[in-house]
Amino acid sequence: MPKIDIEKQDSVKIYKIRKTLEELSKKSGRGTELITVYIPKGKQLHEIINSLQQEQGTADNIKSDLTRSHVVDSLGKVVQRLKLYKKTPDKGLVMFCGALPPDEGGPLGSEVVKVWEIEPPKDLNQYLYRCDDHFHVDILKDMLKDDNLIGFLAIDAKDAGWGLLHGDKIEVLSQTGSGVAGKHRQGGQSAKRFQKLREMELSYFYNRVAQTTREYFIDIYPVKGLIISGPGPTKEDFINGNYLEYRLQNNIISTIDSSYSGAEGIREAFAKSADILGNFRLVEEKKLVEDLFREINTNTGKGSYGLQEVIEFLKNNVVQTLLITDNTNLHRVEGKCRRCQHMQEEIVERPLVIPKKTEFSSKPCPGCNAMEVEVNEQDIVDYLQILASKTGSQLEVISGSAEHGNMLASLGKIGAILRYNPGHAK
Repeated sequence: MPKIDIEKQDSVKIYKIRKTLEELSKKSGRGTELITVYIPKGKQLHEIINSLQQEQGTADNIKSDLTRSHVVDSLGKVVQRLKLYKKTPDKGLVMFCGALPPDEGGPLGSEVVKVWEIEPPKDLNQYLYRCDDHFHVDILKDMLKDDNLIGFLAIDAKDAGWGLLHGDKIEVLSQTGSGVAGKHRQGGQSAKRFQKLREMELSYFYNRVAQTTREYFIDIYPVKGLIISGPGPTKEDFINGNYLEYRLQNNIISTIDSSYSGAEGIREAFAKSADILGNFRLVEEKKLVEDLFREINTNTGKGSYGLQEVIEFLKNNVVQTLLITDNTNLHRVEGKCRRCQHMQEEIVERPLVIPKKTEFSSKPCPGCNAMEVEVNEQDIVDYLQILASKTGSQLEVISGSAEHGNMLASLGKIGAILRYNPGHAK
């Protein structure tokens, strides 16, 4: 049976890229002055730099003084950043740059040139340069889609169901009844005649199932592997009869004995396929969350949840694995006095970030009463990653839309498996 080659993805990196793209999608320029550059892997950076410097010369022809200044400044910023690289990163590089108004808003001319650099999660093979009123993020967004698709077929003589494992969920696609008579004899029919009719009905059903399987798992969702499950010998009869299209027949990675077929059989087969699909992100997340709940429910003292408690354990080097959902939407706002270095901090939801920054910057420092408070913000995952890297803790971002993400959400969207029970520490 074929082995599926899955490239492991860094959940924190994917989260950051997705968040950045969400942010960039909402930004728009006051003219066609936002720069997008996609640099494919293996491309020589000096060629890109020369091309952008030529674009700077062309930009001198823009009639609007402000737009011309913004485009020239943005291109200069991109060139400046590219010169810091010795070579193109292994998978390529994407840069976004433009003059944008401050978060708090501002008049015409208050724009600040900002630049974002993203190393794509997959190999980038195309070059793109655009100067537009918006950033071109679709190519990167497509890269974030999980193409490690696994098909599920749950079949017995009564019915069949199809499912798909993709990204952060297992999805039941459809199910159908077989229409095949049961094994009991109908009145007035000889045993041989009845058996012959039943075999014909089964063969017709198998052909229908094979046709639907082909449509789903070759035409619509090209899968990397197929798992077939069901009670009894029906699944083996279906496989051994070579009803499946040869590409699917060669792609069968496992057969699983289950109590059900149809939609219930899909869910049961997924639950039983953890060993086979151990490299798939959804299966990894399922195990991580189940491990956390096991520590909590068995009262080992090694399961923790709640933002403040987890952060405290993280700072004290007690956390082994830290879990947080990707829809937590929290930010840490920090106010630091330039004179006395007094620090204020608060973790708030995204809509409250600007009011909190305004509050910190408009009030005197509690430490020395000076009006010199410098304010910064960071996504909660960025903050937790910094803390985790100092103590060697593992940070995992869990999909909030999946079943196990909902389980973690019941604990406040953040939890931790600890190295030891802190209550027993000496």
